[in-house]
Amino acid sequence: MAIPNYTYLKIKMLGPSGVITVDTSFQRAYECEVKFYDHIMAIVASEELAAIRKEVTKEAPNPKRLTRTFKSAEGSKEVLIDPGTPKGKVERIGTTLSSK
Repeated sequence: MAIPNYTYLKIKMLGPSGVITVDTSFQRAYECEVKFYDHIMAIVASEELAAIRKEVTKEAPNPKRLTRTFKSAEGSKEVLIDPGTPKGKVERIGTTLSSK
């Protein structure tokens, strides 16, 4: 059993030859407090990340599902970009665009 005294930054406990007293400085106590805070914030962040991963996993698309072929929207046409290539590079453009 140990008895901490936060006012004097000491801890006392019974040892084989009497009372053992461990003390520290205010600077060391502050450094420990900062490290403790950083450690706790890392734990909280990792728990939040685990919760977010569960939500994202539920919403993520199934990679094994077959994808559908792309269908272009109505009002578009194919335009030959590079007639010099064997297959000819083709792009789709909208036909409802203004001349500007």
